[in-house]
Amino acid sequence: MEQKKSYFLPIVVMIFLFAMISFVTNLASPMGDILKYQFGVPNWMGTLGVFANFIAYAIMGYPAGTMLQRYGYKKTALVAVSVGFIGVGIQTLSGTVESFGVYLLGAFIAGFSMCLLNTVVNPMLNRLGGGGNKGNQLIQTGGAFNSLSGTAVIVLTGLLIPEGIKNAQISHVFPLMYAALAIFAFAFVVLALTKIPENPVDTKKSVAKKADKYGPLSFRHFVLGAVAIFVYVGIEVGIPNVLQKWLQNPDLNVLGSGVNAEAVAGSVAATYWLLMLVGRLVGAVIGSKVSARAMLGVVSCVGLLLTLGAILAPEVAVNLPVFNGAAGFGLVNVPVNAALLVLCGLCTSVMWGGIFNLAVEGLGKYTEKASGIFMALVCGGGILPLLQNAIVDMQGGVGYLASYWVIVVALVYMLYYALVGSKNVNKDIPVND
Repeated sequence: MEQKKSYFLPIVVMIFLFAMISFVTNLASPMGDILKYQFGVPNWMGTLGVFANFIAYAIMGYPAGTMLQRYGYKKTALVAVSVGFIGVGIQTLSGTVESFGVYLLGAFIAGFSMCLLNTVVNPMLNRLGGGGNKGNQLIQTGGAFNSLSGTAVIVLTGLLIPEGIKNAQISHVFPLMYAALAIFAFAFVVLALTKIPENPVDTKKSVAKKADKYGPLSFRHFVLGAVAIFVYVGIEVGIPNVLQKWLQNPDLNVLGSGVNAEAVAGSVAATYWLLMLVGRLVGAVIGSKVSARAMLGVVSCVGLLLTLGAILAPEVAVNLPVFNGAAGFGLVNVPVNAALLVLCGLCTSVMWGGIFNLAVEGLGKYTEKASGIFMALVCGGGILPLLQNAIVDMQGGVGYLASYWVIVVALVYMLYYALVGSKNVNKDIPVND
């Protein structure tokens, strides 16, 4: 009992850091909209903050796993929190010096932190909970806070821009950045003062072994699964990123007059993240009864149909419950296309777990290295949205719905992976020591 009590505060901090991953990552999308107008850059350049955040995963993904293995949970977590503080601090500074380049540097550094935190938080929560059902419960709790945080940051950003997106400044979202800095600072102090259980170092295993001619990339289903993770994160981030830009574009006036376009657009995009939370909760309930292959196949197919519907449907209005700035919470008319894209959140919610489960199945001793490669390919979350926004610009700044053909192609690949690519055809490779 005493041991559990002694870990209460670090458990709370880890859950907050779980939320911070989504908070800092999702802040990059609305920040891109602010930067677009503050610095007068095209859509694709406004997405460079998201790109910088995610491309850091490509650089840090594999080393993060090695760092965790070599230095342990506590030291890695302290480094991650410190880097996060520096990254968000530089982004905040960019609003003072009014420099687009300084903001991108901060986003890139913050991306290193998010990668490290993703590598640390899941296993650390499991260890603090003592493993088993309690550890899993803590991870699920962290995941719930992660989704709630992603929802909140989009809504809050919209509410903090009262004078229209064309007049938005980075300084308008300083309250969110100050909150992030405070949480990072508090987390550092708590972690530094708390003894964290670590895995014992096995000196025998640290002795160099004979080079193995096989590895994770020797398995076709893992290689295709790694591509699927790259594609998936691009889908997850790209759908709400472009959706919010479309709805709040002052030149298109998609939502019509009489509404706070920024607040409504942010609220609609936030509903996507909220539905991801709902989907994760449902997935956790049915996960023991439905195979990962079946689940991934169904959500990929439904997501594909919803996205095609959003592209091809006429722009008729439907009512959605949203925040409308000073008018408060209520029903507002939004295009049915937006509603269909929001529903995709239910589909993307369970994709990560399904892909990871299928891709590492049968890998045995190669699973840890596979996880590092997976983390590196999270960079798809920066590349696919960049491609979408480039398509918008190529069509004169109006091709928002046309850009979702990128998502359609990505979802077709996801469906292929679920039905065909996830089958292990390399069962002859030895996977035990």
